[in-house]
Amino acid sequence: MSKDPLLQPYQLKHLTLKNRIMTTAHEPAYPEGGNPTARYVAYHAERAKAGVALAMTAGSAAVSRDSPPVFNNILAYRDEVVPHIRALTDALHEHGCAAMIQLTHLGRRTGWGKGDWLPSVSSGPHREPAHRAFPKVMEDWDIARIISDFADAAERMQAGGMDGIELQAYGHLLDQFWSPLTNRLEGPYGADTLDSRLKMSLDVLDAIRARVGPDFIIGFRFTADEVQAGGIDASEGLEIAQRLKDTGQVDFLNVIRGRIFTDAAMTNVIPVQGMAYAPHLDFAGSVRAATGMPTFHASRIPDVATARHAVSSGLLDMVGMTRAHMADPYIVQKITEGREDDIRPCVGATYCLDRIYQAGEALCIHNAATGRELSLPHLAAPAETARNIVVVGAGPGGLEAARVGAERGHAVTVLEAASDPGGQVRLTAQMPRRSEMIGIIDWRMAQCAARDVAFRFNTFADSADVTALDPDVVIVATGGLPNVELFEQQGESDLVVSAWDIIAGDVKPGQDVLIYDEAGDHPGLMAAEIASAAGARVTVMTPDRNISPEVMSMSLTPYMRSLQKQDVTFSVARRLLGVTRHGNRLRATVGTDYSDLTTAQDHDQIVVNYGTRPLDDLYFDLKAGSVNLGQVDHEALIHGAPQMVTGNPDGAYQLFRIGDAVSSRNTHAAIHDALRLVSAM
Repeated sequence: MSKDPLLQPYQLKHLTLKNRIMTTAHEPAYPEGGNPTARYVAYHAERAKAGVALAMTAGSAAVSRDSPPVFNNILAYRDEVVPHIRALTDALHEHGCAAMIQLTHLGRRTGWGKGDWLPSVSSGPHREPAHRAFPKVMEDWDIARIISDFADAAERMQAGGMDGIELQAYGHLLDQFWSPLTNRLEGPYGADTLDSRLKMSLDVLDAIRARVGPDFIIGFRFTADEVQAGGIDASEGLEIAQRLKDTGQVDFLNVIRGRIFTDAAMTNVIPVQGMAYAPHLDFAGSVRAATGMPTFHASRIPDVATARHAVSSGLLDMVGMTRAHMADPYIVQKITEGREDDIRPCVGATYCLDRIYQAGEALCIHNAATGRELSLPHLAAPAETARNIVVVGAGPGGLEAARVGAERGHAVTVLEAASDPGGQVRLTAQMPRRSEMIGIIDWRMAQCAARDVAFRFNTFADSADVTALDPDVVIVATGGLPNVELFEQQGESDLVVSAWDIIAGDVKPGQDVLIYDEAGDHPGLMAAEIASAAGARVTVMTPDRNISPEVMSMSLTPYMRSLQKQDVTFSVARRLLGVTRHGNRLRATVGTDYSDLTTAQDHDQIVVNYGTRPLDDLYFDLKAGSVNLGQVDHEALIHGAPQMVTGNPDGAYQLFRIGDAVSSRNTHAAIHDALRLVSAM
């Protein structure tokens, strides 16, 4: 039996957990109609199959109709959810994985204009800035109703085969009662004493126990320190933990530190790329030391070494590696097999969370199979016939095509013009705060090396170079070049530079810099951060209603923390119409989409971020000699079938292009293109 601390079993009440690794509650937004259907089940089952001991599902399942999900959550207030919960728990139990679910009432952390259009409710009148709805201050009958709703939901989860539940008390309704910052009630549930602030949660706990009996596992995921003046502090948090223990009805504590009422606050609770690993681990350990309660915790624990330390040092009983398992479902299996170096790293890009907070579905920036388990493989099956594949370009898409092709048994050669792999990701990783992005490239290079992929760097390939390799398949992954042509204008201005020029260091920032961000993605803000750090006065201008919409909520936080300390101004709803010389400066003609108003402003330097244009000359040079003339069968691509287009029977090879060689998109899109194309090849 292994002596690895992470692989030791853990006894939680009557339940034996086979190791110390869990996925904590998170909502990938895969339910259909409020139910965890096949896609949801497949996502969790893949991780269970690979050895996760405990899957805490949902994040969170709603117990009441006046807690409409912010995104696509499980609706635990409906009886029809039970058979779907049973299918989920059966799938997890089949692989020896315990199944639990987080239940909540969102309180003010939702809106009224969705679901049944009921007013949101809370223990006080203030809206949550992140979700903006002003809540109804709860009456006694609201409290009684919601206590009953929690008990009903818990009973449904027990009927669905769950091993236990977790009650959510950070930022949601229960915690809104706990915190002096949000509880404005008077009377038995009011703000006067800790007893009265906890009464709602303890009444919920009593009601649930009365329904589910003494053996069903119940825990709390709660903030034990709001880290804000006037809120719950660490000493009161420890007192709350002790009081939960003293009820004799709570079986575990899952510790949170901080608040989630704004995007920035949530980023402190769930750190993103460039922030410290495991910032609250020692604090969680102090809760365990003070109470002796079974203690769970997750807050940017992406690597095995940190997880192992958490358990071996006695800080945690169960360690949450949730985003890490979105990047690689097989972490436990690889630990068991001594293949830790093979683990696909979570690079902290937070693409997963940012997407769901913009009403999308959770996807991993560099594992395109996550959330697509029903249609895309995490492990590519061997091909029936080995083929000779030439990939041109060693960015994330090209490397993914090479990796998957080699995994399927094909012979793969990669031609790359640069001296190193990575493309735009390598440039991105030059910024210290985003240096972890290089893990996307390093992991794929290691995978390719293990499968004998041949690389030819410093090779600016032309069609003759490609055809000389006698390929069966050519995949053009050459990416794109920065586009500095203004919207719907003809020709590029030689007076402006691109955001990538600033990022790469090819152009030094001026003293008075306008960054015109038409794309709204990372390069605009990266260039602004570089220029402001160099001492420039910076204006970030966008034609959009808000800045950098493609960066999304949590990933925006580090940029704002950096830029707001510098001489940086943001200008929204302004469109750059033209640039001319004006003495020794540049004059920007600025308009707006909302009227015919135009103004002029002068700067030393104008930087344009407007996506990329495909670097596609090679693709078009090769097109006439291909079997498919570059054509893609979309139905086959979407459904994981081989590409069988034969528009040119005399062609010598199949030809495809992926990623930014098609159109300006993002890293995930390039990797997704490659995976679904080559996994069926």
